[in-house]
Amino acid sequence: MNKKILAALLPVALAAAYAPQARAQEAGAAAPAPAQSTDATAPASGAADSAPVNTVVVTGFRSSLQKALNLKQQAIGVRDSIVAEDIGKFPEANVAESLQRVPGVILNRDESSAEGQRISIRGLPTEYSVTTLNGAPVNTTSTSTIGSAARGFNYDVFASELFGRVDFYKSPLAELTEGGLGGIVDLQTPRPFDNPKRAIRYGVTAAYNTMSEHTDPAGFALYSNTWGNWGFLIGGSHSGSVNNRSGFEATGGYNSSFNGSQNPVKGNFAVALDYDDPRANLSGYTRDQIDRALLPRIYRFYGSKNDRTRDGLVSSLQYKSGRLNVSFDTLYSKLKNERDEMYFGILIRNSKTTNRNAPAGQTGNNGLVPVNVHIDPATNLLTGTFANTSYSSGTTYSNDQTEFGYGALNLQFKASDRLTFNAQASANNSSALSYQSTLSGQIFGITSTIDYGDDHVYPSLSSPTSYTDPNNFSGFQIGTGWTKETDKGRQARASADWDYDLPGGWTGHMKTGFSYVETTKGIDKRNGTSLATAKLNQLGNAGLRGGMTSNLPISNLDMGGGWPNAWGTFDRNYTYATFNPLEYNPNSAFTPAQSFKAEEKVSTAYVQSDFKGEVLGRELRMNAGVRYSETKTYIDNFKQAGNNLTYAPNQEQGKYSNVLPAVSAALDVTDSLMWRASWGKTISRASLGIIAAQTVIPNQFDNTATSGNPNLKPQQSKNFDTSLEWYFKPGSLLSAAYFRKTLTDATVANTSQTTFGALGLPDTALGPIFQDGAGHVDPNLPMTLRSYTNAGKQVLKGYELAYQQAFDFLPDPFKGFGALASFTHIDPFNSAEWITTGGKKIEVNSVPKYAYSTTGYYENGPLAVRLSWNYKGRSLHGDNPKNNGDDLIRWRAARGYLDGNISYKISDKLELRIDALNLSNTLSYDYFEDANGVYGSGKKTRMDYAKYDGRTIKIGIRGKL
Repeated sequence: MNKKILAALLPVALAAAYAPQARAQEAGAAAPAPAQSTDATAPASGAADSAPVNTVVVTGFRSSLQKALNLKQQAIGVRDSIVAEDIGKFPEANVAESLQRVPGVILNRDESSAEGQRISIRGLPTEYSVTTLNGAPVNTTSTSTIGSAARGFNYDVFASELFGRVDFYKSPLAELTEGGLGGIVDLQTPRPFDNPKRAIRYGVTAAYNTMSEHTDPAGFALYSNTWGNWGFLIGGSHSGSVNNRSGFEATGGYNSSFNGSQNPVKGNFAVALDYDDPRANLSGYTRDQIDRALLPRIYRFYGSKNDRTRDGLVSSLQYKSGRLNVSFDTLYSKLKNERDEMYFGILIRNSKTTNRNAPAGQTGNNGLVPVNVHIDPATNLLTGTFANTSYSSGTTYSNDQTEFGYGALNLQFKASDRLTFNAQASANNSSALSYQSTLSGQIFGITSTIDYGDDHVYPSLSSPTSYTDPNNFSGFQIGTGWTKETDKGRQARASADWDYDLPGGWTGHMKTGFSYVETTKGIDKRNGTSLATAKLNQLGNAGLRGGMTSNLPISNLDMGGGWPNAWGTFDRNYTYATFNPLEYNPNSAFTPAQSFKAEEKVSTAYVQSDFKGEVLGRELRMNAGVRYSETKTYIDNFKQAGNNLTYAPNQEQGKYSNVLPAVSAALDVTDSLMWRASWGKTISRASLGIIAAQTVIPNQFDNTATSGNPNLKPQQSKNFDTSLEWYFKPGSLLSAAYFRKTLTDATVANTSQTTFGALGLPDTALGPIFQDGAGHVDPNLPMTLRSYTNAGKQVLKGYELAYQQAFDFLPDPFKGFGALASFTHIDPFNSAEWITTGGKKIEVNSVPKYAYSTTGYYENGPLAVRLSWNYKGRSLHGDNPKNNGDDLIRWRAARGYLDGNISYKISDKLELRIDALNLSNTLSYDYFEDANGVYGSGKKTRMDYAKYDGRTIKIGIRGKL
């Protein structure tokens, strides 16, 4: 209730406080209107594009900020923009990293390259946002998201130099594409008449990563020119990077012998210590104390190297006369990744001794024997010396590639001074391929000492047994897979804009139009593990030992002083030569349960109008409209049938329609103070992965399966936004905003416990860690089955604060300083309650409660310096977390990233530049908190994973000719 009162009173209080000052400002202090756009097809902001243009005598990053602020001020709905400093000079190297400056945007980074990849808007999942390219919906995926079939857009596929402007819409407009419950991001490629003269831009950079100690080149060139009514633009980019990661992995949480030996298992995995072994020693503890102490599922080191290249091309051919504006735009990008991963450590999960005659450390005789142990009273972690431990040394070598192509024909015709027609036809294709092989070997039944000390990122591990002697290894396993995800989009739209007059000096701007969008997503998965396992058995232990090496395939990895610095492993050349994933994942390895094709056809019509006039001497701008869309879904997948549960082709269809009204208003309370409000209805369609797929195990190293539901309806939301914005100086802003989304027909995940045998899936659906020596999975293996339904109502609400200012009031040379900042607070928002085993409800949040971004900059003459800090709070890991019976809550830790750059302009033709990414060398980690508060927070102690990415320094030149 207090927050509601605050949200209602804050605009009034600010208006009362600042209105006298605002009225006293000189007329010349009003912010300039935005430059006139030449984009005939991008969504309109509701502002009149014919507003006079004032001269802006600033350049560089500050100019970019001021242009973006002008666009925001002139809009009717809630809109933010990122504008290139100049043609080919986007402020950041990655569009997603630019967007994290916008209030409400939370950046998700690619876990291989550490680049910004997807965005979450106001805490909603990434698929709740829609990305359009010059107004046309597009989809593409890359790296770890290949095969997920999630809606969304991976920004790391593209170089930022390929774009000239990004508009970000938080409030709905009838003319905007439906489906973006969180918001809509419109990427706009440059056109020659954006800058109607000859322009040649270039840039050359060398990037150095401190973790990989590798230097990689990058380059960009763009040519644009106009000749009378014709113009042509073409630009190309290339970049490369090698990033290393290293750290600790528990891969699935912590459990105790007390919880793990129960049936059903409480906690994340089964474990039971072997007290009957003659070597067992309680070290002065009671058995109950040791039973209740916690062990990680796996205690291992992780290291990876990601080698990435990205090539892009943008072009535009444009004809522009007095009434006609025609352009043909293209965009192409190709992203390639080669990723090497290695891990080495003790397997603790599913350890239990039931047959002492079985080989030591292997199934039936793999219970860990406490020999000399210690329990940390603060964290309840069990460390020390254990007998009968088993090691796993594994490598995963993967390749993935995304290729994206787009072409669009745009037309704008001004039939009269009041009537304009717009049309666009576009096509886009995205093809993403990923394949990998995982090869591992084990050392069974040896004595080991494990300890965390003060460092839970690089803990310690030792044993009298040699880790580098291949003769100590056996239990070799292989896993391999191949995934292809394709997206195809075809779109056509047409609209008419009409300016008209209304009584009382009011004017109107009517826009009406229709669109047709046809999208197709295909998932093709193959699992050739059984074929590769046959080859592995043919080679036998002797053959595989001959392929091992003790030279680690990834160099320059930090392992800490207490970890082995060498062990037996396999390099990429041997793994691919012996188990090439392109060879061992043929068409015959097709996995029908995880493959499908889904087609959506969306027909839409809309009508909206802007209104502008005066109320009590102040300008009021309004926008009202309604959008109608009809969606038809066609699914081709495979469904189990018959007594033997074989998969047969299956077809399903669906159809639904939506009526989506929207209203926005902006009132100039004073010459510099604006009140803005909007209300509208939006939808978000569920991920095709949970609509079209059948029973699927998304991660073969996690015993969780999902079951699709083709009858899922889109989630609907009624959105309310209101803000007060004070433009107290040119290029300056102080604002406060409140938002509320009432979500109905939410896609809710429901979980149930079952066994692997009941799923009807092949053994290869799970990875080697769940298979025995013959490649079989225990049919009684506990599994969590997640299914999806439409259920209930949820409310997402919060507030945003923003500040931007150039410190012109300071004396020279300090007047070159400036700053911008944003803060977003989101009330706790969850799909399910978190309840302890004692029945206590715990307040948790599935999205970060808050996120903020701060940037300080200095621009004076040829010198420019910028430093940015972006931070997001902690949130639950997973889309439907629950108590597994151990009262441990898995959190994704809060994290912040510090970036900076320095540039010096020698002349208009040459600029030196240094960019630094992740100067903070941020530790990314998940951890487990004890819900009862008995054993500490778990922060930096009970980690599930913890990894460093290193810093990246880019040094280069850029300029124009």
